[in-house]
Amino acid sequence: MSVEQRKIRLIMELRQAGVVDLRVLEAIERVPRERFVPGSFQDQAYINRALPIGHGQTISQPLVVAEMTQALKIGERMKVLEIGTGSGYQAAVLARLCRRVYTIERYRPLHLEAMTRFNELRLHNITARVGDGTKGWPEQAPFDRILITAVAAAEIPEQMISQLTVGGMIVLPFRDEERGERIVRVVRVDAEDYDVEELNPVKFVPLVAGALPDDIAHALRRR
Repeated sequence: MSVEQRKIRLIMELRQAGVVDLRVLEAIERVPRERFVPGSFQDQAYINRALPIGHGQTISQPLVVAEMTQALKIGERMKVLEIGTGSGYQAAVLARLCRRVYTIERYRPLHLEAMTRFNELRLHNITARVGDGTKGWPEQAPFDRILITAVAAAEIPEQMISQLTVGGMIVLPFRDEERGERIVRVVRVDAEDYDVEELNPVKFVPLVAGALPDDIAHALRRR
């Protein structure tokens, strides 16, 4: 089966699973997922599963990417913050849908690899940096949308809500002991209040506070 055939099969699977936003489906179709996975997993790039990308991190399964992107309701003039660049795949999908993407990654090697991919794909509306994603990016706030892809939070991140425009949204995985992990959407109603809506079950790796020091990143890169 060719890459295009595998991609078409994946898009059909996403539609059957409830992803109906045509802009989201088109963005996923246009982003070559095989460019964001290690060489040993190239043949699995268009299978609906998460894949390892190193440093204990994964590229999320396409259905999770599609569902979270759809939940954001992104407009083409919007400014979006992503927490957890990883391979860069999610940011590449977002870049097809909005005006500007800002993305933060804790692990410098992953950040550098993602930057290379963005340049190769000519995705010039992405600004990326290494840093502590738990703090958001206050220097570039406010954002119309925030997507957290690297954390299953135990509480709503109010510090990031303050970086939203009024009417803006955060989509993130949320967890508690009784109900496990699920995707939630937070909408900033006004300067003080926000609403929370529960969406679908999900599984994510934890977000670790603090940027990775350069010496540790260098050691990881040599392994």
